[in-house]
Amino acid sequence: MLTVRIGLLPIIAVLGIIFFAVFLIMRSQSHTLSWYPEFPGPEWLQVTNVPKETTSRQRPCGIPKPCPEGDFSFLIASGAANVVGPKICMEDKMVMGYVEENVGYGINIAVVNGKTGEGMKTAFFNMYDGDIEPLVEFLESIENGSIVLIATYDDPATKLNEEARRLIRELGSSAIQSLGFRDNWVFVGGKGADVESTLEKHIKNNRDKNKYDSWPEMIELQGCLPRYLE
Repeated sequence: MLTVRIGLLPIIAVLGIIFFAVFLIMRSQSHTLSWYPEFPGPEWLQVTNVPKETTSRQRPCGIPKPCPEGDFSFLIASGAANVVGPKICMEDKMVMGYVEENVGYGINIAVVNGKTGEGMKTAFFNMYDGDIEPLVEFLESIENGSIVLIATYDDPATKLNEEARRLIRELGSSAIQSLGFRDNWVFVGGKGADVESTLEKHIKNNRDKNKYDSWPEMIELQGCLPRYLE
C-alpha cells in the first residue's frame, strides 16, 4: 500500500498543475472577451463624451439664446428644497450662485444697473429666523433705473411684514402679496424702469403636490430685458 500511495503523488501533482494552467487560460480569455464590441458592459458603464463647454461648471448659466441688440439676457432659478441654492445670471454671467458663494436661505436679491447691465450689489436675507429690518433697508436703498432680480431658497416668507411686501410690490411683483412659508418664487422687476410686472413665477408650498416633500419643485425664469432709458 505504501508503494502505491507514493506512486500516485507525482500523478496528482501533474494533474493539479494542468488544472491550474487551464484555469489561468480561461480566466485570461474571459477578460479579453469582455472588451470586445460584441460583449458590451451594462448601460450605466457606457460613458458619453460631453463637450466641456456645455457642462454646468464650465457654463453655470447656460442661457441658450442671445437677446436682441440692446436688451439684457437673464436667467433665474430658485433653490431646490433646502439643499440646492438658487442662481441669478445676467448676460450669461453668474451674479449670484454657488460659483460666487453669495447665496443663502430666504430671499436672494441682485440689483443690476439698468443702463449697463453691470451688477451693483447683492444680498440674501434669512426670512425664517432672521431680522426683517435689513431687508427693508436694502429695498429702500435701491436706486431708480435699477433692475432687481429675486430668487427664493427654503423659506422666504415667515418674517415678511407689510412694509417689505409693499416695497417689493412697488418693484412690479404681484405674487409677493401671497408669498408664504416655503413657497418658491423668482422675480424680475425694476425701480423706475419699464420692466413688465409679469416676469415672475410662484409655486405654493402644498404637501399634496410638492416635489420635495415639504418643498415645491425648483422653478426657473429666463428671457430678455430692455435697457433702461431715462
